[in-house]
Amino acid sequence: MCERCNWGNTNPKMIQYHDEEWGVPLHDDIKLFEFFVLEGFQAGLSWQIVLNKREAFRAAFDQFDPVKVAKYTEAGIAALGENAAIIRNKAKIAACVNNAQRFLEVQAEFGSFDKYIWQFVNFKPIVNTFSSLKELPAKTVLSDLISADLKKRGFKFVGSTVIYAHMQATGMVNDHIVSCFRYNEIISKYDL
Repeated sequence: MCERCNWGNTNPKMIQYHDEEWGVPLHDDIKLFEFFVLEGFQAGLSWQIVLNKREAFRAAFDQFDPVKVAKYTEAGIAALGENAAIIRNKAKIAACVNNAQRFLEVQAEFGSFDKYIWQFVNFKPIVNTFSSLKELPAKTVLSDLISADLKKRGFKFVGSTVIYAHMQATGMVNDHIVSCFRYNEIISKYDL
């Protein structure tokens, strides 16, 4: 049996997420927006709750197409607030629409959100060497910097902890513990 990060052993969805997605360097703007939205909805909640509702979020938010989400009206936002299949936090829903608009502005300025966000790590993931989950930080000086820049650009629900979770999820940092089979798999597959 292979060893994996303990948090990824809780149920089949978490196992699949850990084994196939978490920590993999991601450069597709639609997927980056998806994780950006989901991490914002996770604020104050567990990732398991968000993961369980992921398909409902995809349906509710037009497969996370930022162009479509940016055009949501007040009526659309209100309708999402009534959708029991997703997390019905009206402030987070409104922030999602705002963030889609800001996301498009970043794309226009940098050519892609990918170019913008990955510049903070010089376009190469940070490979950490943690031996236990207790060592993983909730935020870092770098996530503080990215959070501050996003806030300056008008993004909402982008505190440093949310941004560090985004960095972990999208492979900007490899925070698999060193004994996890995914740690070396990601390093070798992506030539880190």
